[in-house]
Amino acid sequence: MKKNKGFTLIEILIVVAIIGLLSSVVLVGLGSFRARGRDARRVADLREVQNSMELYYFKNNNYPAASTWNDLKVALTGAGIGVSIIPTDPLSGSGETYYYGVSTDKQSYVLGATLEDANNSSLKDDTDVSVYGVNCADPVYCVQF
Repeated sequence: MKKNKGFTLIEILIVVAIIGLLSSVVLVGLGSFRARGRDARRVADLREVQNSMELYYFKNNNYPAASTWNDLKVALTGAGIGVSIIPTDPLSGSGETYYYGVSTDKQSYVLGATLEDANNSSLKDDTDVSVYGVNCADPVYCVQF
């Protein structure tokens, strides 16, 4: 009697299960890298908005009197300074993790973003006190000008 030289259904299912298990372990391990990438984008977004703020200041001799990130978006995009898009959070797609506060004389401001990684090295170089209504305690990364 001749033996069949193929794989049985059980053997194929075991191989597929092992591959699935290994790929899920790899994807879970990549989660922290993805979070760090989103945090890096948040910090870069704040730098981009800083440039827009300086354009606004150059034109108006003060910073926008907005009280929220969405109000800031409206002020900057409607100011006629060549800014058409203000960044949103890479995870949620909204501005709910970005913050803006301005002094009463509109001559200084603070921008903030909540980071996913509370141990992010960027948090060592930022301000950690509440400024202009923005709570800058970690994990919120804040830049003040």
